[in-house]
Amino acid sequence: MKALLYKQLRLTCHPMTLVFLLAGAFLLIPNYPYTVAFFYVTLGIFFMFMNGREQRDADYCAVLPIRKRDGVKAACLFAILVELASLVLAVPFALLSARINPKGTNLAGIDANVALFAGGLILFAVFNSVFLPSFYRSGYKVGISFLKASVAVALVTVCDVMLPHLPGLAWLDGTDRVSCARQLPVLAICAVLYGFLTYLAYRRSAKRYEQVDL
Repeated sequence: MKALLYKQLRLTCHPMTLVFLLAGAFLLIPNYPYTVAFFYVTLGIFFMFMNGREQRDADYCAVLPIRKRDGVKAACLFAILVELASLVLAVPFALLSARINPKGTNLAGIDANVALFAGGLILFAVFNSVFLPSFYRSGYKVGISFLKASVAVALVTVCDVMLPHLPGLAWLDGTDRVSCARQLPVLAICAVLYGFLTYLAYRRSAKRYEQVDL
């Protein structure tokens, strides 16, 4: 698997995939829907799968002494690494954003806080659940798979923006220590959901791809 992940990096990883790892810098923009920053990460994953198709990665994996599901696992794991790396790299920008604007007055959605990262995990989980199984139904329809996933991601983004404005949920928009501490259980739950849904997405993707006639 280590060799397959290295193959993902050298053969299929598009340069823009690595650029979008720094999408967390959008958290420094005043009055910006910060959840959109995570959408750019999914766009980078789309570029990665598209580049893999153009580089004929499926044909290359077909001549390797591996199972079909091993190739799927490597691609899914690399996508997970990209998503988690983007969240880690976004943390310094979130801290700087909170320092620049300590009262948290983002008029375009949730502020840069713990709940935002919880929303990011859910966004990635939904993206993985739609994009990966859709793509591996054929192994080459990247565009339509990303379009389906983008619709789902847009719905998650709207929910993330509206949720803190519902009665009794204003604490999800807080950036102070008390609010952030209260948001930690939400982050933990979303992390578990991310792992579970992404694993199910991998299982469905591997099962579908094994039925594809290359």
